[in-house]
Amino acid sequence: MLVSVNPLLPVVKLLSIPRDLWVTIPGFGENRINAAHFFAEAQEPDTGPDLALETINSSFGIDLRYYVRFNLESFPEVIDSMGGITLNLPESMADLPSGPNQLNGVQALAFVRSRSDGDDFFRIQQGQLFVSAFIRQLLSPLTWPRIPRILSSLLQVMDTNLPVWLLPRLTLALVRASFTGIETLSIDRGMVTPIITSEGAQVLLPNWDLIIPYLGSNY
Repeated sequence: MLVSVNPLLPVVKLLSIPRDLWVTIPGFGENRINAAHFFAEAQEPDTGPDLALETINSSFGIDLRYYVRFNLESFPEVIDSMGGITLNLPESMADLPSGPNQLNGVQALAFVRSRSDGDDFFRIQQGQLFVSAFIRQLLSPLTWPRIPRILSSLLQVMDTNLPVWLLPRLTLALVRASFTGIETLSIDRGMVTPIITSEGAQVLLPNWDLIIPYLGSNY
């Protein structure tokens, strides 16, 4: 998921990339885009984010420099430190009914990982709903008394190369965007072609003639 923040406007955009998108991974050849992190980590620990950034930059022609990486196995602790999370679903999703749903950490992780509604494009929608709700709740004044515990939990599950001097600017932009709205975008079904590789893997072949202009108009 690409996060674009313009602190001056403020504008916050979330762009989801299907994990099965078939791209060229520098040094490893063609594969699913989510394999970049895995290949690098298997070769040398803690190099996964760098290769993921390099793969995205070379594939999409953009210049990402920063990353935030989460260990999802421990992420329920973060949600529980927030007192749970409320997801207001526009429709039934991941075995949850439409409307407000109060989830604890284990339930939240199950929601993010659920594939009960279909393919990866449904999972993208779930992920974007969750991230938007997480940001709004994290920045809510009702959550502020829990900030010390939340920060302690986040430090256990997150690592990033964001410089410290950027954090106040990004936080302010996120606070303002939580009121004006966070724009969610995605590389959708119309921009890819499902294929089966010679090894039998089901992947998504990108239509760069559609994807590159789409990114150019939004990032």
